[in-house]
Amino acid sequence: MSTLNASGGLGTRKWGILLVLCGAIFLEGIDVAMLNVALPSIRTDLGLSTGELQWVMSAYVLGYGGFMLLGGRAADLYGRRRMFVLWLAVFLLFSGLGGFATEGWTLILARFITGVAAAFMTPAGLSIITTGFAEGPERNKALLVYSGTAAGGFTIGLVAGGLLTAVGWRWVFFAPVVLSALVLVAALVLVPRSARPKRTGKRVDAPGALTITAALLLIVLGVERASHAAPAVTAATLLGGLVFLTAFVVIERRTAEPLVRLSILRHGPLVRANLSALLFAAGFFGFQFLVVLYLQELRGWSTLQTSFAMLVVGVDAVLSPTLTPRLVTRFGNARVILGGLLLAALAYGLFLPLGADWSYATMFPSLILLGLSFSLAYGPLTIVATEGIAEEEQGLAGGLLYTAFQFGAALGLSAVTAGTAASGAATPAAQLDGYRDGLLVPFAAAALAAVISAFGLRTRPRTTAPAPAGPPAEHADVPAAR
Repeated sequence: MSTLNASGGLGTRKWGILLVLCGAIFLEGIDVAMLNVALPSIRTDLGLSTGELQWVMSAYVLGYGGFMLLGGRAADLYGRRRMFVLWLAVFLLFSGLGGFATEGWTLILARFITGVAAAFMTPAGLSIITTGFAEGPERNKALLVYSGTAAGGFTIGLVAGGLLTAVGWRWVFFAPVVLSALVLVAALVLVPRSARPKRTGKRVDAPGALTITAALLLIVLGVERASHAAPAVTAATLLGGLVFLTAFVVIERRTAEPLVRLSILRHGPLVRANLSALLFAAGFFGFQFLVVLYLQELRGWSTLQTSFAMLVVGVDAVLSPTLTPRLVTRFGNARVILGGLLLAALAYGLFLPLGADWSYATMFPSLILLGLSFSLAYGPLTIVATEGIAEEEQGLAGGLLYTAFQFGAALGLSAVTAGTAASGAATPAAQLDGYRDGLLVPFAAAALAAVISAFGLRTRPRTTAPAPAGPPAEHADVPAAR
């Protein structure tokens, strides 16, 4: 691909490629946001409990997070463009099929498969950026535009979700089909073909993929059921998740072609970025889930009122590609990430004393701070998690990051659901107590993420990344995290 043009910006061809990839991540953002505001209507129409309603969201993020590592590996082995286009088509199909669901389990299944499609599509798209744009200012600019587009999708999705749900919640699933088709056609035209990766002696680690997916599923299920299942059942479910996680580690150590080269986890910036991303997503998604239920089910707000109330969170769509690059240039990724996570903790902390009749003015500081925190944390976390990683492992690095985001989202949703259920919901007062209990989850998650990210402030000398077995020339030095 071409380098930067004479003016210092991205060349025309690169802008075209970036536009397609941004279209896909915009699609993913709008899909999640529209569903978020439609949840109460779906619950009423299909007669779902709070636990079942949570699984409409969690099924997607579990399919997304559970297969993300496999998706990243498949992009490296089978071709990034091929995986991107193929799974974008699957995303299109099952996103539309979700709109025909007449029972909770069919909707949950459709959302799970849509999440699996996103798990293959997203790391392929991200790795097209990280391998096609030169590391440094060019790639950073592309990634921050990319993350800002994802935020824009979420913002527009909030409003579009409210408008479409007012007509009928099924349109929340039908509408993305049109956008998916447009992005698919643009991808076929604009994203160039590349040489087929050499796969001699290489294979997909199916046992590793199955064990890590089972581990994530059981851990999230155990957390969600903690408040309404027998302690022995919860313990057994969580233990099962840990057993599968242990099996995954054993498989990865013994297989010649692991899904995850475990030595990559010795790369400190990557590990910090992934842990921070997991906790940040847990708080972000859990908080929004609670706020939507609070506004619509306790306060009686319409879906459209809720959409416009949450719209301010979308300030990150403007700030991510404009303010964040300047802050990163001046202060470095680590400081910007820490600032974003501290703002998230403050946003959730201000919401802890939630009242039964809070005015929008009272809620506004938390919502605007949350949007600002996302703009500061999301893009720089993406940069740090992929910076200094060898080109042949960019799919893996992207897969690890998005696995962390999606597993964190599923875990956060399950944890806040467990917290609200523990207080019961027989009366409005009990509902409010449940929301307050649930809000402790995002606050604690953001605070812990800030503590972890603070270790990235330490200046470290330039070191060499742990390399996989093979010719040393294949692996580059890892720059110190900023």
